[in-house]
Amino acid sequence: MTSPRDMNVTVIEEFRSNEGRVGGRFEDASLLLLSTTGGKTGQRRTHLLVYLSDGDRWIVFASKFGAPTNPDWYHNLVANPVVTVEVGAEVIEADAVVVASPEGDQLFARQVEARPQFGVHQSGTTRKFPVIALARRA
Repeated sequence: MTSPRDMNVTVIEEFRSNEGRVGGRFEDASLLLLSTTGGKTGQRRTHLLVYLSDGDRWIVFASKFGAPTNPDWYHNLVANPVVTVEVGAEVIEADAVVVASPEGDQLFARQVEARPQFGVHQSGTTRKFPVIALARRA
């Protein structure tokens, strides 16, 4: 049986080998790789995330599949908001900004419309998923 961490590494390798395209359950998803710097460790970590396009920004959601706590990558980008985003074959240095309501709520509603499982995940927890905009650094 493959652990979630091993599966994530495998999909990240596939993403990088195929200019952002992957198969399996993520085949039709808009995916990016987000690399953050650990708030406590200072180590770089890369995460595969589903995103929503919003003009020249990529919007990601700290859903953690509806877990009661935010994902570690969220805490890392709050501590260190300069991140690396990989979309397709492009590698971009970006600023991460937590989007407040009402804009964050509107973006989350768009994501639920596009990918209903985000709504299912939200209904399974009492916390509100943080919405993060990733914008190319000037």
